[in-house]
Amino acid sequence: MTALPHNFMMSVEEYFQLEANATETRYEYIDGIVTMLAGGTPDHALIAANLTGILYNLLRGSSCRVYSSDIVVSLSEKCYVHPDVTVSCDSRDQGRSDFIRYPSLVVEVLSPSTESRDRNEKFTSYRDSPTIQEYMMVNTNQKVIELYRREKKKLWSYIIFQADDEVELTRLGIHFSAADVYENVIFHTNENGPA
Repeated sequence: MTALPHNFMMSVEEYFQLEANATETRYEYIDGIVTMLAGGTPDHALIAANLTGILYNLLRGSSCRVYSSDIVVSLSEKCYVHPDVTVSCDSRDQGRSDFIRYPSLVVEVLSPSTESRDRNEKFTSYRDSPTIQEYMMVNTNQKVIELYRREKKKLWSYIIFQADDEVELTRLGIHFSAADVYENVIFHTNENGPA
């Protein structure tokens, strides 16, 4: 998801009103700061769709549900975000009409305008959420998937998967080819490598 450069402050109640009235734009709220989000590139959308399909097929028939970036994920009373892909296996999230509260996996498809925020502010919020067990960042410039996995309360392991690797989401008990995440994505190169 691409973040627009302007952020602004508001209360949680004002944020809920803004989200309720938004028809084509989504917003995220972290500690009083609201960030307007806009759609990403075609490759960004394709990667997110590929990953949503992969996770849906692997988790089909289980207690887990896969959500797109349309859903709001509530990480705390002061943090509401739209990850590119979210998985919740908690029955308390099923049938909700407002937002997801108990995600186990969140995925961000990185873009130049959001990468710093995804790696910093959002990852801090994801680490603070006790239900999130794995956080995946998917690169859009090269076939690289980064995975943070909770080992203990404040201890996270870090794993990098490349094109020929098998991505393992041990907390969900599934694995898939990293190459499948990038199916039909064409990387443009220049003299210095991937664009």
